[in-house]
Amino acid sequence: MTGMAEPALTVRGLDARLVRVPMRRPLHTSGGQVTEAPLMLLDMHTEQGVTGRAYLFCYLDGVGHAAVAVAASVQDLLVGSSADPATVGRTLAARMRLVGVRGVVAGVLATIDVACWDAVAVAAGMPLVRLLGAEPRPVPAYNSNGLGLVAPATAAQEAVELAAEGFGAVKMRLGRPDPDEDLAAVRAVRRALGEGTPGGVAVMADFNQALTRVEADRRCRALDDEGLAWIEEPIRHDDHRGAAELAAALRTPVQLGENFTGPRAMAAAIEVGASDLVMPDLDRIGGVTGWLDAAALADVAGLPMSSHLYPEASAHLLAATPTCHWLEYVDWADPILLEPLTVTDGAVSPPDRPGTGVRWDEDAVARLRIG
Repeated sequence: MTGMAEPALTVRGLDARLVRVPMRRPLHTSGGQVTEAPLMLLDMHTEQGVTGRAYLFCYLDGVGHAAVAVAASVQDLLVGSSADPATVGRTLAARMRLVGVRGVVAGVLATIDVACWDAVAVAAGMPLVRLLGAEPRPVPAYNSNGLGLVAPATAAQEAVELAAEGFGAVKMRLGRPDPDEDLAAVRAVRRALGEGTPGGVAVMADFNQALTRVEADRRCRALDDEGLAWIEEPIRHDDHRGAAELAAALRTPVQLGENFTGPRAMAAAIEVGASDLVMPDLDRIGGVTGWLDAAALADVAGLPMSSHLYPEASAHLLAATPTCHWLEYVDWADPILLEPLTVTDGAVSPPDRPGTGVRWDEDAVARLRIG
């Protein structure tokens, strides 16, 4: 934090709700098709009248219902205690020691952590980025909406549409059964976006862990001359040594991080040189608290650090990250937010509002709520 005396807050209660938000552009990846975003919305109310807010992307309705249940199960533990993120984190970690802080439990605890930081920043009357001791600044963003496993011509058209929304970079998904189709899609997208021109748009590619080591070696080498900004998660996310071998063999940077389950997992990956770049996920890395530890690791290792999902909070965190690289922009939460993020000149700036700037559109929440 900044070292200022932030107002003391006491937890009055947690309110967790599940909504199912239709996605403007359905996403077809090697792991399946996603057309709706189940989001757990968390409000942490305090006795001082300040509310901290955060959301968790749950992938499946069933996971969302489980997340709501986990949040409800820890509420009594927190009521009447300090809303300080470190205090809450210690309390919840001790309570969940026997269960294990992983999976849905880890996601809920991370969401509570974000809500705590949001509340503290709101109480202090400053944006989260300033609470963290940094200045708001534009963070380069890439459009990650859509560009799934579609036909090359469709991918090319969609890439143009995504770039036209104000971005200097887009991300496409790879992992088609036929590697030649992946290659054709990459080339079609690159041509459509102005390959080799000064105004060309950068293209990231994500395999979503689709390949074996042998397949990855062959297919990533075939992509090595295609001008991709990075190749993301080509193999199983926890095969750090395999990823390190691939990173050493390729000229194209290898990107990992959305599945780092806490800073220790990230440290283990860095130790073996598993990737050239890192991109932690806010909920899997451990919320704002986990992100700060991860940013310090990336800084020490000299690794450019990007975000995975959660652009509203990530804009603040990346602006405070020494090795800030790219913000992954998705608009999945926009329908239930009062003031969604805006993109200007290919970048996203942290909102100049107290906290993360996340506030719910309660009419939309009521309409989209499930369970």
